[in-house]
Amino acid sequence: MTSRRRRFAERRKACGFNQEEFAESVGVDRSTVQRWENEKNDPQPWQRPKIAKALEVTASELDALLAPDAFAPPAQALREWLAVADSNSDDEFDALELARRVAASDVGKETLSRLEKSFDELAMKYPKSPPQDLVERVRKHSAYIAHLMDARMTLAEQRRLYVIGGWFQLLGATLHIDLNQENAATARLQTAATLAQHAEHREIEAWCYETDAWRVLTDGEYGRALELSQIAQQLAPAGSSVAIQATAQEGRARARLEERVATYAAIERVQQMSMALVPRKGTAHHYQYDPGKSLAYTATTLAWAGDPAAETYAREVIARLAPADDVEKWPRRVASANIDLALALLGGDRLDEACNAAQRAILSGRIVPSNHWRALEVVKAVETRQLPEASDLREAYRALHRKAR
Repeated sequence: MTSRRRRFAERRKACGFNQEEFAESVGVDRSTVQRWENEKNDPQPWQRPKIAKALEVTASELDALLAPDAFAPPAQALREWLAVADSNSDDEFDALELARRVAASDVGKETLSRLEKSFDELAMKYPKSPPQDLVERVRKHSAYIAHLMDARMTLAEQRRLYVIGGWFQLLGATLHIDLNQENAATARLQTAATLAQHAEHREIEAWCYETDAWRVLTDGEYGRALELSQIAQQLAPAGSSVAIQATAQEGRARARLEERVATYAAIERVQQMSMALVPRKGTAHHYQYDPGKSLAYTATTLAWAGDPAAETYAREVIARLAPADDVEKWPRRVASANIDLALALLGGDRLDEACNAAQRAILSGRIVPSNHWRALEVVKAVETRQLPEASDLREAYRALHRKAR
């Protein structure tokens, strides 16, 4: 196959190197040399001095040899350009070449726009789709983004790619948490945070801490959840969705820690911020806060705080989001609201209604594995009261657990 950097390969041969010998002289693998000559990769900045020395060329001459053949000047023009470049005009031509390289890209705005659109589509499917249905698509998109990381691109495109990669890693981590895949979730959260830091994107970084706060909260680490939610709030841009969500997580953690005054203060802050929020994406988007989420988080927080008002909020969530009482079309928030309702009703000794709400939630199939512990909490409360419905509820929970496994 004809090399796309024919002049680079010809210079290597003129210096007496085959690909393997040249690779050894500059400290890389032969496959790396092949990728250079096929224009699949560019040498890294720290590799260029060794390459120039091995090929006995200047840095400017090496840049010319590495230019794609499609952009290369005719041989005579190249010789004349190199002659000029060796004169006192180096600064001028170095500046021109730098401008050309900065503008060169193998990624393109269209590719980045399509990736951003794909992420938004998946984030909007998240509330109603089983996590196992989405995780494979996230894997494929993440792999493609990783492939693009090696491509030539402008600095603006590189930052944009890092941001897109951070969002996909964050969504992937959320899905792994839902599926109780601890190691995968940790790895993706760390990668999302790293990409966010490189891109200086504080919103994604804040979401990483908020997501981790939810994860440790489900494991019963309430103090750690409070700490992570507060870090997320410090990082979050003022008035952003993640600022509200992190405050809601703080309220949940404080409810579990039985800090009632601080719990209600967090609920009040969430309600105030959500009223002032200007939505940037559709309200179904997982990373867009909306009043429906505020109701759902308040219902859960109050249920954990033992406040009877949780019933009103839980019923409102169900009324707003449950379409025609069809459990197969429930968003996951409706299943969670039924659990909150069951907890509130148990606290008021309305036992039959509580068991009915809990059974609806469990049988809906809309409870993800990371939320099984909440369903189990209701089952244990019913068993403690020795209600006749306890055995049916326990069996429904076991079936849910077996299905997830």
